[in-house]
Amino acid sequence: MMSKGKKFFQYAFLTIVSLLSVFPLYYMFCGATNKSTDVVAGRLYPGGYLVENFKSLIANQDLARALFNSFRNFFRMFIPTMKSTYAAAMTITFMNAWNNYLWPKVILKTNESITMPMLVANLLGGYSVDYGMLMLGVFICTVPTAIVFFCLQKSFAEGITGSVK
Repeated sequence: MMSKGKKFFQYAFLTIVSLLSVFPLYYMFCGATNKSTDVVAGRLYPGGYLVENFKSLIANQDLARALFNSFRNFFRMFIPTMKSTYAAAMTITFMNAWNNYLWPKVILKTNESITMPMLVANLLGGYSVDYGMLMLGVFICTVPTAIVFFCLQKSFAEGITGSVK
């Protein structure tokens, strides 16, 4: 069991580290809202020069072109490299969402919103089970997951092996 003093110091440490990790963002915001002389002087509270600084940035640099090129280089270089990883993550996420039983059972109140795992679970009710109907429900529930997996099988395998390396 952890003592109260040790727990206090842990929380104090975590609070200090959290505040320190937010400081660079705060410093950038203060710099963006102050004059250049105030930034150099180390002013650590927000000023009223945000609009003026933005107008100066637009006047001196081609901001739209820089943003466009950054997004274009991101989508042309990074996304194709990470395609297999995204395919693996998408496949696993789809399978988890599709096969989820508990969350829809908790939030859905009417039978008009029933999901496939809930339908399959409802087939088990009663004293006798029609196994043919149950297996058909399980088969129909499995088909979309299998289609997604088979369509992304190559990318899924590459993404999984890439994450192991």
